[in-house]
Amino acid sequence: QVQLVESGGGLVQAGGSLRLSCAASGRTFSFQAMGWFRQAPGKEREFVAAIRRSGGYTYYADPVKGRFTISGDNAKNTVYLQMNSLKPEDTAVYYCAAVNNYIYTLYPAELYDYWGQGTQVTVSS
Repeated sequence: QVQLVESGGGLVQAGGSLRLSCAASGRTFSFQAMGWFRQAPGKEREFVAAIRRSGGYTYYADPVKGRFTISGDNAKNTVYLQMNSLKPEDTAVYYCAAVNNYIYTLYPAELYDYWGQGTQVTVSS
């Protein structure tokens, strides 16, 4: 049984910062990568960032490059998303996800095996 639990969401003014955490429990030793996705009302879920367990390679969606940073702590089975210079268009429910097998691309949501329940991020203008 795998569980992913997000925390750290909230309400922040534009230009502010938030740090999301995703704590994983269960068969986490099999994870090859973890990612963050977000879904705004009326929109599809979209890729935000991902990190590979081996090597720590990171990937970002263009809208968040230079503002968001993904990092991981393997000892704590936790992944973080540091979000700086937040904009109103960053408002969404943010989801943590994990994938068991190696996959070449980490962008498609359908390739992930496990998902958290989501945490709301609201950026006011």
